[in-house]
Amino acid sequence: MERRAFLRAAVPTAAVGLAGCIGSSEPTDYDVGMGAKVFRPETLEVTAGTTVTWLNTNKQGHSVTAYESSLPEGAEYFASGGFDSEQAARESWANSTSGTLFEGQTYEHTFEVPGEYPYFCIPHESGGMVGTVVVTEGPATETAESGTTTS
Repeated sequence: MERRAFLRAAVPTAAVGLAGCIGSSEPTDYDVGMGAKVFRPETLEVTAGTTVTWLNTNKQGHSVTAYESSLPEGAEYFASGGFDSEQAARESWANSTSGTLFEGQTYEHTFEVPGEYPYFCIPHESGGMVGTVVVTEGPATETAESGTTTS
């Protein structure tokens, strides 16, 4: 009987003590995770000059491929595999699955031009695996009174 009384008292205390230690075992050194057929988060907002890191947190292979025709004017094209066009990324993936990120692999891109950057996963596009990076102006802002820019 003493054992049961001990467990009734000890288990809740241990759970409270471990509460800060238990949580996601996934690393937090990325901005966008890739699930079975989803980017998490689907929409990410960053300021101009920010480098975004995607991490494949899933066993399936994925890609990060920009919709070229929807990029802001003057923006650099981006795709895992280093392709310089959407067509090149699609063709390469179809022929050799180049640009595929496997579980635990990352891809990074720095966004310099404000605007919306829609992107997708080539093998899971038809399943709705799409995302958007929304890039806002950097920390410099214009003041209403003087019309000057401050940092």
